[in-house]
This record gives sequence, structure tokens and C-alpha cells, in this order.
Amino acid sequence: MTPNVADILIEALPYIRRFSGMTIVVKYGGHAMVDEQLKTDFASDITLMKFIGMNPVVVHGGGPQINRVLDRMGITSQFINGMRVTDEETLDVVEMVLGGKVNKGIVAQINRQGGKSVGLSGKDGELLLAEKLHMMHQPDADKPPEIIDTGLVGTVSRVNPAIIHTLSDKGFIPVIAPVGVGANGETYNINADLVASKIAGALAAGRLIFLTDVDGVMDASKNLISSIDAANIKKMVDDKIISGGMIPKIEYALDALNNGVGKVQIINGTKRHSLLLELFTDKGIGTEVTV
Repeated sequence: MTPNVADILIEALPYIRRFSGMTIVVKYGGHAMVDEQLKTDFASDITLMKFIGMNPVVVHGGGPQINRVLDRMGITSQFINGMRVTDEETLDVVEMVLGGKVNKGIVAQINRQGGKSVGLSGKDGELLLAEKLHMMHQPDADKPPEIIDTGLVGTVSRVNPAIIHTLSDKGFIPVIAPVGVGANGETYNINADLVASKIAGALAAGRLIFLTDVDGVMDASKNLISSIDAANIKKMVDDKIISGGMIPKIEYALDALNNGVGKVQIINGTKRHSLLLELFTDKGIGTEVTV
């Protein structure tokens, strides 16, 4: 063992001790889900976390994979405020891709690294009870907002975490597809960031980590902000420094914190072993969101 490797392990030791027994929810998405090396790195990171005493729970997206299948089938998607309008035909594809190919692929990757993983959708054990999402859309600044029907897009009304507890206690790593079930048995497509936030809150997780394709929240000069609170978030949104897809991610982060999650981090999943670098080094690599 070289001195450099020894130094790394010594630096990680207090964090390993601190996180032992902690539930850590990881939202897995972006380029890290399609690059083969990053997929392997993610699976090995999650497996290591479990082996050293943490309880990782993975919630995944799958937008690019859904798009490819829809394109092959000649189905065109419409997006409103970043949300895919989901009719029954599209939902069939969403559920097939997320709950099937993507979910089982992640499970297989973790199992190949020596972990024990089980794939779930929100319909299993009624993990995610959902209701229809009613979205407000303002097409023009001088016109009143209107309610947009996004079809079978849902929001989480309740989380039943019993199945997660059972799997984690038995040594398994739950991998969850963001599909929920309505009061009458209907299926809903749900934003994966929202699902990760709600599951983290229901589990009283010590950490919620969002993997993205950027380093974190950037300031006006495009420099990484290591920590940001709710007041500064509002100012930066008002000033349009935080914009686009980062806004809902930040909102879900704050919601998780307000529901008992210990800390929320937004990190760059395109960096190799990003989870380990965030958890086990003094500086970390992303942005911590605080209230």
C-alpha cells in the first residue's frame, strides 16, 4: 500500500464511522446512467457503502432510455416545464423501460460488484401512493396561468416504506423506479427527483444525494457554491442565476430537509466515484443545500 492510498483511507475513516448505520438515498440519473465506466463506478460505490455499514437506497430516472424506445416506436413526446406529457400509450413504454430494462440493469450492475440488490417500482408493496399532478403553466407574461393536463403524470401522496426497511434489514440494496399507484389502481409516471425526496423524508434519511451532469449549484461567475441556504436560493432564482432543471431539484432538496432529512447534496455524477468523493473526503465535490 502506498502512503498516498493510506492517507486516503485515514481521511475516510471518520466519515465511515459517522455514516455507519445511516440511510442514504441516492437519486441516480443523467450521464452516469449511460456511460459504461460510470455505471460500473456507481455500482461499486453503492456496494462499498453497503459493505461498510450504510443503508443505501437508489431511486433512478431513465429519460434518455425512454426517449430511445419511444423514437423507435414512432411516439412523439410533448414536454411542459420539463415534464413529459404521458398518455396511456406513453405510460406503457415508461413503465416497461423504467421498471424493466433500466431498473433490472442497475440491479444487475450492483450484483456483479458483489452487492445484493432488489429492483422495485413504486407499485410494489404500495411503496408510492400517487395522485394526478395538476400543473400550472403561464404561456405569456401578460396572460393568466392555465392548468395543463399532463395525462398520467403523478405526484406522491404517501410513501409506505415498509418494503424498503425489510430489504435493507436483510442486507439488500433497494433500487426504485419512479412509478406510483393511484387510489383506483391506476399507474402514474412520477419525477424521479420528487420520488427520491419523498422517500428520503419517509425514511428520515441522514443524506439525500442527487447525481447530476453538473458540479452543483453555480454562482453568477459559474463558480461552484459549496453550500447554499433557502434565502440565497430564492435570491438566485429571482435573479435567474439558478434556472431550468436546477430549480425543481433545489425545491425537492428543501422539501426533503423540511421533512427530516439530515443533509442534501447535489453532485456531479459524471466524475468517477463521485459518491465516495462526496461522502469520504473533507471538502466533498458538490453543493450542500441547507434551510
